[in-house]
Amino acid sequence: MSKGFVSEYDDQWLHEIMPTMNALLRFLKLENNGITIYEKRNYIHDKTGKPVYEMSNGLSYSVNDKNQWYVVEE
Repeated sequence: MSKGFVSEYDDQWLHEIMPTMNALLRFLKLENNGITIYEKRNYIHDKTGKPVYEMSNGLSYSVNDKNQWYVVEE
């Protein structure tokens, strides 16, 4: 397959995508076979003081000090 037909999110890991909500939503949609994932709620994490985004796929995500997305484990 030509590189021209490969999505920018193919073969990427969560920590490799841009630290924006739009990038996270696109990544999650691709990871879930095209099913739209949406933000259910957000809050500030007690220990890190960073925003946490609870998503409709049952997981919560935040951005670390290196500006990388990660799954928050409560």
